[in-house]
Amino acid sequence: MAENTFDRFSVFFTGDTVFLDGAAFPLGQLTTDVLNLNGGLLTEIDQRVDDFISVVWTLLQEKTDSAARSAQERLNAVWDLVFDLPVYRGLRLDTETARSLFPDLLSDRTKWSEALDVDSEGHRMFEEFLSGLEYFAESLRNFRGQLDGMLELFFEPLSRRSAEAYAEAYAAYFTDMAAAGELFFPEQEFNQSFPAQLCFVPTVDPAETGKVLLAEKVEFRYLSHFLYTDFYRGLMAGNAPRRCHNCGRYFLLTAAYNTCYCNNVAPGETERTCRKVGAHRKANHPTGLSPAGVEYRRVYNRLKARKQRGKISRDEWNATMSQVQEVLDLAEQGKLSDEEMRKRFTAF
Repeated sequence: MAENTFDRFSVFFTGDTVFLDGAAFPLGQLTTDVLNLNGGLLTEIDQRVDDFISVVWTLLQEKTDSAARSAQERLNAVWDLVFDLPVYRGLRLDTETARSLFPDLLSDRTKWSEALDVDSEGHRMFEEFLSGLEYFAESLRNFRGQLDGMLELFFEPLSRRSAEAYAEAYAAYFTDMAAAGELFFPEQEFNQSFPAQLCFVPTVDPAETGKVLLAEKVEFRYLSHFLYTDFYRGLMAGNAPRRCHNCGRYFLLTAAYNTCYCNNVAPGETERTCRKVGAHRKANHPTGLSPAGVEYRRVYNRLKARKQRGKISRDEWNATMSQVQEVLDLAEQGKLSDEEMRKRFTAF
């Protein structure tokens, strides 16, 4: 049986690589994939989780097989989206248990009684599971929002792309965030620490038959905690996501390679990549950014100033930046005219 679940999974780190059940990814690639998710997908996950939570309380009151099946159907609708996300789709997950959780729980009277006993360990685990689902999409929004701002304001201006340059940029970011926290949130110290279980194990290199590697096996309870770890380990290795100046999607820069265009087929093209056509577009704009990128930076700075002055809360900031990101994505994909793009950005 697969040992990985939604809220408890293990990965292996070695050198500049992370392994998911034998599949190798450069550090930072999975972070990049999550940054490129459509914001509407997270909204849909929220809606499905809300639908699921609403019937869970019916199950707890009625305690019937039909209520258990109804709860499981709603939960499976959540799994349909979650298990197809980056990271999860690369792991061997115990999907059989996940997709029969409530009927199995109801049929085991001992476990069911424990889940209902508010003083039991089973009830605590049940509540943690529900809480993790309710906060899941929001945790990814917070992660994406934090990295969007960090990469745009502190990493994009870099003239060098190396582990040393990334460390300097992160130091500036950390100093600013710590200072802002002392001023506006004195009760909360800014840090980037994430609980995980770590052990050192030998593992087989899937790329070379017979080669054994010493790896760190790390167990995470939350997807966002893995993503932060993947991102920061990537920076230490000289890898960092960067937003393509042509299509607006993130791509991973590795090994100190410095380019502002990705190698995907450019919007409106059939063969030419952003790297081939983007230089011309950038050269014709005085700031070196796309028009949408310029407007995005203005909105980001405006909202950041409001948050620092206490005009909007952290939750309002995260929710609004998620909407701003969606406008940028649409504009960079060519789905908005420049006039409509500026109109939408101005609304923020």
